[in-house]
Formats: sequence, structure tokens, C-alpha cells
Amino acid sequence: MNWHWQRFADLGVDNLYDALALRCRVFILEQGPYLDPDGIDRQSWHLLGRDEGGTLQAYLRVVDPGVKYAEPSIGRVITSPETRGSGLGKTLVAEGVRRTVEAWPGRGIRISAQTHLARFYAAFGFDTVGEPYPEDNIPHVQMYRRP
Repeated sequence: MNWHWQRFADLGVDNLYDALALRCRVFILEQGPYLDPDGIDRQSWHLLGRDEGGTLQAYLRVVDPGVKYAEPSIGRVITSPETRGSGLGKTLVAEGVRRTVEAWPGRGIRISAQTHLARFYAAFGFDTVGEPYPEDNIPHVQMYRRP
């Protein structure tokens, strides 16, 4: 997997289009309607994973501290439907955590995780904080990873 780590302004139209298309495919078509472009992309780093043929297979964004939470926040974590079960999701989150720690050393990371994925994120050092809540009609739970 070829990883690209860029600020919004540096993505270029092709990367932006591919990221939004994959996000739409997974978050809108599979999970139900909601407004995916939420105004936060401009204040985020974007991690794109492309296969050897150049097809976008994995994506996440890291929101700057102070925008969504006091800490940096990983979100919009997705892999293409074709790669599910391959371990790419684990590789993506590990890469995202690594880059977040590099960008903000000594800072914790906060996420809003779909409740059924809490054990998945726990494997990367995230602990559940608080009670489940609905977000975009899907149960979520806030999780925090200590520095």
C-alpha cells in the first residue's frame, strides 16, 4: 500500500475526488444518508492508501486539536468493500495512529467510534469514555488513547 499524508489544501482534485467517492460509497450508500462533507476536512490531515494500481483502497482523516475535540481526532476511517477482511483496516488505523503521534507528540487521541467497533479500536490503545450515543443514526461511543 502506498500511503499519502496530506493537508486538505495539498490533496489536489484527484485525491479529493477519490476520497469523497470512497467515503460516499461506504458512509452514504452502505450506512445511510447524512452530510459527509461536514466542514471539518479543511482543518484535517488526510491519509490515503492506494494499491499498486493507484486505486484508493483506504482512507482516514485526522482532525486538528481544538476543532472537534481538545485532542487530535481520527475519523472517517474506511477501507473499500473489496479489501474488507484482508487486514487493511488494521494497517490503516496503525498508520493513522503513528502519524498522529508524530504530528502531535505527547498528545492523546480522541475518536467517536461505532459501538460495534470498540474492541477493534481497543487493540490500538483506545479506551471507552462515557456511554453510547447516536451519531448519524448509528450507535457510537467516545474513545480516548493516552499519549
